[in-house]
Amino acid sequence: MDIEQVDAYLGRLGIGPSDRPAAPTADVLRELQLRHLRTVPFENLSVHLGEAIVLEEDRLLEKVVGARRGGFCYELNGAFGALLEALGFGVTRLAARVHGGEGRLGIPYDHLALRVRTAEGSEWLADVGFGAHSHYPLAFAERGEQKDPAGVFRIVEAGPDLDVVFDGRPQYRLEVRPRVLGDFVAGAWWHSTSPASHFVRSLVCSRVTEDGGRITLSGRTFKTTGADGVREERELSTDEEVLGVYRKRFGIELGSVPAVREG
Repeated sequence: MDIEQVDAYLGRLGIGPSDRPAAPTADVLRELQLRHLRTVPFENLSVHLGEAIVLEEDRLLEKVVGARRGGFCYELNGAFGALLEALGFGVTRLAARVHGGEGRLGIPYDHLALRVRTAEGSEWLADVGFGAHSHYPLAFAERGEQKDPAGVFRIVEAGPDLDVVFDGRPQYRLEVRPRVLGDFVAGAWWHSTSPASHFVRSLVCSRVTEDGGRITLSGRTFKTTGADGVREERELSTDEEVLGVYRKRFGIELGSVPAVREG
């Protein structure tokens, strides 16, 4: 990334050129992750709009920054990792398999997360691409409870791997071997094409709100979850309402309402 791309990405997060981070510190990482979660939606609209998902840095920046869209884990953590590297952080891309029902794990390269090293020498698990997850990075070496506005997290040894646990429930199993973005192409293809993928079977667009809650648009169902956990939902009856929510609440301009593909 060149300096113009860095400034454009930071601008997407509400940070002007004069406020560009001076050093890759843990406090800067915390701020960047929270801003990302509040600004860049977790969404799978491309899967249902017939848009190609290309795991190349320039294409990810074009989508997330240029088109002001969101994406799913490969895209969001792929782009965020590039920004962090450009700001001087040490970034290692890690593969994970998501915990499913009955103790099953998802496919290899099911999820992309980031191991980030700061100027102080501390290491963190940064993740802006898992939907409901920690608002702040998790201390990578810490094995006790880590309290976060989203809930209580733990990183637990699981043989040679690590389980990331949220409020007592395992979220994903993280490998510690370094990966590169290209390693995740097969996983992105599977999640965007397989009838067994929940991204193919459903629509989602979600982000953290400024008060620490979350808003989610699933098809035509708009859900609001407050920081206190209180949930409300309503059905949007017209295309104009749906497009208005995408535009006003997620900053996404669409020409037509996405719909789950048939077959």
